[in-house]
Amino acid sequence: VHFWVLTITWEGLRNALLVATRLILLIFGSSLMTLTATPLQLAAGLERLMQPLKKIKVPVHDISMMISIALRFIPVLLEETDRIMKAQKARGADFEEGRLMEKLRSLVPIFVPLLLSLFRRAEELALAMESRCYRGDVGRTQMNVLRFQRSDWLALGVLVLFVLGIIGLRWLPGLFTLIGRGFGITL
Repeated sequence: VHFWVLTITWEGLRNALLVATRLILLIFGSSLMTLTATPLQLAAGLERLMQPLKKIKVPVHDISMMISIALRFIPVLLEETDRIMKAQKARGADFEEGRLMEKLRSLVPIFVPLLLSLFRRAEELALAMESRCYRGDVGRTQMNVLRFQRSDWLALGVLVLFVLGIIGLRWLPGLFTLIGRGFGITL
């Protein structure tokens, strides 16, 4: 279909559907994962899954710790942003008026204090970890050792099927051609 300067093709629709499906599954999967497990459980599970990478000197514990800290900082970031926006609105700032560039410029008074606050919190966290003699993976034990159970294998199987389904969508070029022929559209 050709409309003004846009041309819509079956291949374009197929690619759009594929990208949309991937994004939706990514959002649902990450939401499900973060809503059903604590950041500590996620970090421990990620570290356990990446154990084979230790043989090639990948800092598995450091990576899982960074992800755990990042997940914990998301609510803090949202609260801090909300607090700063309310303070700026109390001072008369308007974030909804004007064109796009004006709206972007009005966000600068939010980003500067937000960045300063995040750097301050990161420094406080680093000092707290240092004062508790945190040394990473050296001499570390785990209170709860994770083991794969039947439900874990089932969840892993479902995940593999989803991934294979998404990959399979990529190699179904005739899907939209068949649908088009079903509606009497020839390409």
